[in-house]
Amino acid sequence: MAGDGNAFHALLRAANALLRQRRYHAALAVIKGFRNGAVYGAKIRAPHALVMTFLFKSGSLREKLKSIAQATYAHSRNLAYFVFTYKGLLAAQSRLQGKKIPFHSFLAACIGGWLVFGDNNPINSQIIMYLLSRILFGLSRLAVEKGYIPQPKQDPFPLVAALVWGTVLWLFEYHRETLQPSLQSSMTYLYEDSEVWHDLSDFLVYNKRTDSK
Repeated sequence: MAGDGNAFHALLRAANALLRQRRYHAALAVIKGFRNGAVYGAKIRAPHALVMTFLFKSGSLREKLKSIAQATYAHSRNLAYFVFTYKGLLAAQSRLQGKKIPFHSFLAACIGGWLVFGDNNPINSQIIMYLLSRILFGLSRLAVEKGYIPQPKQDPFPLVAALVWGTVLWLFEYHRETLQPSLQSSMTYLYEDSEVWHDLSDFLVYNKRTDSK
């Protein structure tokens, strides 16, 4: 037993020594990026899938848990693959050109996005829409910072909020099929299910009655 413990500690020391080697840093960063992508994807998706599944999906407990596990796995896998691809391509370009330039990030991410997130499915769609909204805000701020558009005299956020909510409710009411399914489910719960009740049980306690009364 003591020999096994000594061998383990020797292996651990060798691994730590390898991790401190600067010449392997780029390759090791790709591996840790894969790890972080998998962990972060699971942390983000699991609670979201749990809430959305139990709020809006029907079926047995086993079916719901399976759906949560599948969504969590897909998000975790895709994010891990993307980080691995992005950091790998970034390191390869930097090594080939001898330095890192801004275009490297754009090109590596474009290739990773095409390969990993190019399939149009619910998980990828949610991720892309999440990123798109933040890109629009980021580009707006960058345009002001660079002087491409003038600094607003007043905070434009109230106007943006008004236009976003006005547009999304108009789409929900008259062009619902254009909205992402989970958003449709959320808005149905908020704006349509609140129009229907039979007694106090499904007015305050439950959203819908489950019996046949």
